[in-house]
Amino acid sequence: MLKLLQRLLQRLFLLAERAANAIFGEKLNPLYHLGALSYWLFWVVVASGLYLYAFFDTSVTEAYASVERITHAQRWAGGIMRSLHRYASDGMVLTMALHLLRHFAFDRHRGFRWFSWVSGVVLLWLVYAAGINGYMLPWDQLAQFTVTATAEWFDALPVFNGLLIRNFLTEDSVNDRFFSLLSFLHIGLPLGVLALLWIHTHRVPQAKTTPPAGLMAGLGVAMIVLSVARPALSQAPANMAATAAAIDFDWFYLPTYALLYQWTPASLWALTGGLTLLAVLAPWLPPKFGRREVRAFHILANPDNRIVRVKEDETILDACLREGLPMAFDCRNGGCGECKCAVLHGEVELGAWQESALTAAEREAGKVLACVAKPVSDVEIEYVPAARAARPVAVHEARVASMDLLAPDVMRVRLEVEGGKRIDFYAGQYINILLDDGQKRAFSFATAPHEPGPIELHIRRIEGGRFTTHVFTAMKVGERVRFEGPVGSFFLREDGEKPVIFVAGATGFAPVKSMVEHAFHAGVKRQMVLYWGTRRLADMYLRELPERWAAEHPNFRFVPVLSDPSPEDGWQGRTGLVHEAILADYPDLGGHRIYACGSVAMVEAAQPAFARQGLSPDDCFSDAFKLAPRIHAKEADLVRLGGRP
Repeated sequence: MLKLLQRLLQRLFLLAERAANAIFGEKLNPLYHLGALSYWLFWVVVASGLYLYAFFDTSVTEAYASVERITHAQRWAGGIMRSLHRYASDGMVLTMALHLLRHFAFDRHRGFRWFSWVSGVVLLWLVYAAGINGYMLPWDQLAQFTVTATAEWFDALPVFNGLLIRNFLTEDSVNDRFFSLLSFLHIGLPLGVLALLWIHTHRVPQAKTTPPAGLMAGLGVAMIVLSVARPALSQAPANMAATAAAIDFDWFYLPTYALLYQWTPASLWALTGGLTLLAVLAPWLPPKFGRREVRAFHILANPDNRIVRVKEDETILDACLREGLPMAFDCRNGGCGECKCAVLHGEVELGAWQESALTAAEREAGKVLACVAKPVSDVEIEYVPAARAARPVAVHEARVASMDLLAPDVMRVRLEVEGGKRIDFYAGQYINILLDDGQKRAFSFATAPHEPGPIELHIRRIEGGRFTTHVFTAMKVGERVRFEGPVGSFFLREDGEKPVIFVAGATGFAPVKSMVEHAFHAGVKRQMVLYWGTRRLADMYLRELPERWAAEHPNFRFVPVLSDPSPEDGWQGRTGLVHEAILADYPDLGGHRIYACGSVAMVEAAQPAFARQGLSPDDCFSDAFKLAPRIHAKEADLVRLGGRP
């Protein structure tokens, strides 16, 4: 039933948006800026309310007269301000209700969005209550009706049990203290709205709280014209000694009050409470009942070379904006086409969009609208960055905690981040050591993400290398270093059941160590095998570690390969190029996933050879910046995982 309702509402919204696009254009379509319009109308309500409050008398005997003076003695100031206050309040309720209804229609209230949805329902009630409270202040016949009806309605609750209505039985029972309470509520409720609005908006990445200038101007002029043509006026003054035979009723704010005299107050509480509870529980109702398994999908965004983790039911746009990527966007509703990007690899689920924003030909070419596309696998995208700058990579201060010579040309360096700060990273990523002249040297995390304590790096000495020479000749424990990170798009994917083959060349073992230890920690059960290739046995600097992994974990196997063993090595194991050992052992690689970590020469030789033996490009990951890499020799970043000179 709910699904059918959502489909009907989707169709209606798409038709209305198409019509509004034809009238206003995509940039000024009010249906694409409902949240921002609600914000703007709120500020109109606040500004006009402050003006009115400056002239309003909060005594019961002068309230009506002061409102009349504001309305008629200041016809072109206070009168318009009163009408603006009324119509902006009406508009805010309308835009907020449509905003919630649209999110429900397009199923954008589930998963991680539940908090925004529930806080939005509460916000709508707060604004609605503030508007009803506003009808009490002029103290005319409509105010009298609203106050007494509210008292009768709340008296049905056990906590009041008939006490409230006693305060409105006679003229003398309504005093100045009561009016001060009404004024306090009319200030306090909007303050609560403002606080909750900030929380509600803060949960949405880069939420726009200001609509386009043209839309603000057009709506502002329309409300002023409406205020002049149909001003908000008071009715006859309140008289507690009599009951008005007829009042000019507001069906926008007070429809439930009409039901109060057709039903019992308890029945009305059951209706409003039931509908509110249904709205609050909507994120967990069928057809997606209960908590679904959360899939840890990721986005590799080009040209940023950034890995973005995607939350359950999160769109590409929201995930990228949350990580500070400079992706262009405007409507966030599939109507303007600003967030168009290309999906290079992986699968996405598309929501509803306007054909004018994404044509069939563009869809065939792999284009999607990031605001309505949800990843259903790891995906790689490419987009044109907006003018705004991307969030910079974090820079950290650290000290050298320890240094160990693992091999004649390999040093293990452990860095302790300033203040013991923990850095979140993906197994397989790296950091950039920052040199004094701004140059960078990149080295992989050899520690697994879950491990506390210092960061472990495996640094290979490069002949003539500026930084690596310093490490081997001058670096001391306690030395201060600066680095940025984490960076890089090479990381362990935990989804799927395919057996994993790790290919490491020399210090390419560092990211493999991080990934394998993370896999053990995460409880990965599928088969894993590591082929580690070095020139000589002495170069295989931590051979006892993967040997121990193989002994302790039945789903892990280790195959060391030497390309040029010396006689003194006494080597009886595999020889030759490491990738050729894999080709010999696996005639068909179609059902496997490979992670290749090493030099440009190794990766360039291995990748096409693996493809010839059936490995899918989507299952071949290297230390290049691609989820399914297309290897180019000019991409010097391929060697980052083994370190740079």
